[in-house]
Amino acid sequence: MVAGSSTTRPQRLVLHGVSWREYTRMLRAFADRPGFRLTYDRGVLEIMSPLFEHEVDVDLLGRFVVALTEELGLPLEAGRSTTFRRRRMQRGLEPDHSWWIAHAPQMQGKRRVDLKVDPPPDLAIEVDVTHRLLDRMSIYARLGVPEVWHLDARGLTFQVLQPNGQYAEQTHSPTFPLITPTDLTTYLTLRAQHNQNEVVRQFRIFVRQRISGATGPATPSP
Repeated sequence: MVAGSSTTRPQRLVLHGVSWREYTRMLRAFADRPGFRLTYDRGVLEIMSPLFEHEVDVDLLGRFVVALTEELGLPLEAGRSTTFRRRRMQRGLEPDHSWWIAHAPQMQGKRRVDLKVDPPPDLAIEVDVTHRLLDRMSIYARLGVPEVWHLDARGLTFQVLQPNGQYAEQTHSPTFPLITPTDLTTYLTLRAQHNQNEVVRQFRIFVRQRISGATGPATPSP
């Protein structure tokens, strides 16, 4: 490992020339410090400590996923920020949040994840409020994550993995076809007027209306 470089923001550190063994050693060192995210891409290691606004968006989007699966009667196994890595690819990351839904039965009861035999999570959340230096979306693609909800300064998008190994933006979620990024954004912004429990309660009402066949944009209560 050679000397690292840090950005002007104290919550990020980038190290170059990091071997796979050194990366796994760092994972063990940070195992009891869940406030950090480690991203590894062929010798480059980025360590980040998320900001409060990042964690709020991640938590609320995560609660939307749970609400959707409950209202639709879908199975769910949470991966949260589990480290997903493949030595052969020399890549690894910790999603902001992740779940198995279509593959939930395969992961039920498991205590460890091994991507050599286990499927990658069906859905991951990636919130980028400070612009990470490494291209995490390319790592998600290499790991085979089918769908990523990506939120940055430009807004929320549904990124869906294509046969060519690249992500493409879609107007509807393959996992939850009844919702759009605009729907979720409506309820994310509702937090400015309501606490999170109230936001999720109103989101559930909206989901039930969609399930019953109602159409039109999301219209939360004031």
